Amino acid sequence: MAEKNSISFENLLSDLKNQIYHPVYLLYGEESYFIDAVSDYIEHNVLSDLEKEFNQTIVYGKDSNVFTLMGYAKRFPMMANYQVLIVKEAQDLDKIEELQAYVENPLTSTILVLCYKYGKLDKRKALFKAIEKQGVTFESAKLYDNKIPDWINEYLRQRKYGITPKAAALLTEFLGADLGKIVNEIQKLLINIPAGAQINEEYVEKNIGISKDFNVFELQKALGRKEVVKANQIILYFAANPRENPLVKVIPILSSFFSKVLLYHYLPDKSKNTVAAALGVSPFFVADYQQAARSFPPGKTVAVISLMREYDLKSKGVDSASATDGELMKELIFKILH
Repeated sequence: MAEKNSISFENLLSDLKNQIYHPVYLLYGEESYFIDAVSDYIEHNVLSDLEKEFNQTIVYGKDSNVFTLMGYAKRFPMMANYQVLIVKEAQDLDKIEELQAYVENPLTSTILVLCYKYGKLDKRKALFKAIEKQGVTFESAKLYDNKIPDWINEYLRQRKYGITPKAAALLTEFLGADLGKIVNEIQKLLINIPAGAQINEEYVEKNIGISKDFNVFELQKALGRKEVVKANQIILYFAANPRENPLVKVIPILSSFFSKVLLYHYLPDKSKNTVAAALGVSPFFVADYQQAARSFPPGKTVAVISLMREYDLKSKGVDSASATDGELMKELIFKILH
């Protein structure tokens, strides 16, 4: 069988939906969502319910061993074209490299799926090379934070929904980069909105509990425009809701914002699409950076970034005495604006 390179998530799912199967799948990497999505598809769709009864085995790495797995893998299917063997948490399988003996000569009627999370097999080792030759390797890499809104947009587009850039940014800010958590919240959100709807900030606020007016992106905008009253209203809201808006979460986002403002100052080409690409943001938000750059010249921007570092340490208890998050936040915003 010809050697195959690592495949993309979309192409892997497309092959599976077209019933193009391989004897061995190695699903590995730091992002568990894609690994689970592929293994779940195989678990629920390759065999019929009747076929699964005799031909589908799911084990966990810590509860199994290579000798047992090879015994399972060498069985022939009963009244079916395939048998499916899924090894979840394969990173916990002792002496996994000894699977090489089976992988080098696998049964074509067995679909062996190795779910190797939060890490990767050494690509130089014989087992990895054998899987590349006989089957498929898929690396599930973590997405950068600035790629999450685009991923949310594409996830919804495939399901015939739309989402505004601000709503996608709100979801990212509130839920972080955990794709499994994001998908769970989106699925709950979709239950309560019409099919094919455009998801906006109001939907997000109503169904997920994120304030569309008092969040870190509105704070960025208020600071960028030097809207003192608005910025202080948001900070007061944060101080009243410290669990949802801790300083240790707010400061990195603001620091990233002002770092991008500084980068904007030195971009030779300040056209909208060029700026969006250079800063790693949606074109929708470019105007916010343009405005912030007018409000904060390069020297002041550098001073603000320095303040962020100072208050990041204070938020972690360094030289902050007994000041609360709310008090530190008010101090920080005052110094940024004055």
